[in-house]
Amino acid sequence: MELHLIRHPRPDVAPGICYGQTDVGLAECPATVADRLRPLLPESFALHASPLSRARLLAEALGKPRLDDRLKEIHFGDWEGRSFDDIGAAIDDWAADPLGFRAPGGESPREMAARVLAWLAEQGNRGQTPISSEIGVCPLFRHPEHLVVVAHGGPLRAIAGHLLGMPPERWLGLDFGCGQVTRIDVESWGVVLKWFNR
Repeated sequence: MELHLIRHPRPDVAPGICYGQTDVGLAECPATVADRLRPLLPESFALHASPLSRARLLAEALGKPRLDDRLKEIHFGDWEGRSFDDIGAAIDDWAADPLGFRAPGGESPREMAARVLAWLAEQGNRGQTPISSEIGVCPLFRHPEHLVVVAHGGPLRAIAGHLLGMPPERWLGLDFGCGQVTRIDVESWGVVLKWFNR
């Protein structure tokens, strides 16, 4: 099975603004991005997306997506819409605990990853006998269709990092480019990163 992970097009937001689940606009046309990506995708696929408009609009330009709140970006709570300069020294607390830190009123990267991986396990179990979704066991190899996911940097890092067997502390190193696609092939014998950020 081919899994294609697409980050939404470039958002229309000033540099240095924390936007997480804030529903910001787009700085590039989703139809143009879809036309550019379509030749890289399989002929037929199941399409899933975050309901935030920056992901949803691209997904709708590619087909008829199944929207799922679990694919939303991390929720930064009181930090949403603020500049990182205004947030100040609290950023140091996040740097000290990059997976466990939670902005006031938000969620931690670990909590975000848990909801995303619950979605991933559900896809692996769709129409099949339930199989384990523990680390090291790929839940997708029995999926009957190729999958295309249009979402955000945080959720895509969790999906790719988990499938590739990377420790969660290393997931932040997976830098998904806006409007680009990454392909991971999932087989019964293992997982292969075919290409990244095309």
